[in-house]
Amino acid sequence: MAGKFITFEGIDGSGKSTQLRLLAGDLRVRGVDVVTTCQPGGTPLGRRLREAFLETEENVAPLAELLLFAADRAQHVEFLIKPTLAESRVVISDRYSDATFAYQGAGRGFPETTVNQIIELATGGLKPDLTLFFDISVETAIARMKKRRGDEESKANRMDFEPADFYRRVRAAYLKIAELESERFIVIDAEGPVDEIHAKVLDVVSSALQDFVS
Repeated sequence: MAGKFITFEGIDGSGKSTQLRLLAGDLRVRGVDVVTTCQPGGTPLGRRLREAFLETEENVAPLAELLLFAADRAQHVEFLIKPTLAESRVVISDRYSDATFAYQGAGRGFPETTVNQIIELATGGLKPDLTLFFDISVETAIARMKKRRGDEESKANRMDFEPADFYRRVRAAYLKIAELESERFIVIDAEGPVDEIHAKVLDVVSSALQDFVS
């Protein structure tokens, strides 16, 4: 049996990382062998790239941003995702290539053809079996990010300071993917209570992982 590759996507502040942790915990209780990861930062090299990019105070050229994320993804695919899937395990990643299409493509304004070529090069054509997009309004996202910046236990990153128009473009790009790939890309309303969202997530993912539940 081949492994399963699931990704979580959403604009910053959507709550996807919280939902990933909750889902992974429930799946493990059910006997599913789950490996959780994130992009950028899913490998030792990726963690250094994440720190260099997200925590830097210097200006980062849009092309450097695009290529940096591609480098992280190539390392991630080759040394974590593919080997884990080959072991018939489940990989759940906080972000993957759809994020590049949305953030660097729509957000930064790179042509779709350029972005798709770089995605193909970095991933070797590996696509998720299932993607959950946690959809919230830009206004809600900005409010959550402002609250996060004021939380001493949370570390803001440079993406938290993008203007509202940037996130509107990113959200629209994600919704475009949902229209084009409706079988893979599932939209989850992420405006409600955490436990209600988790119940929806668990229902969707459980259906996709029936063969993995012991």
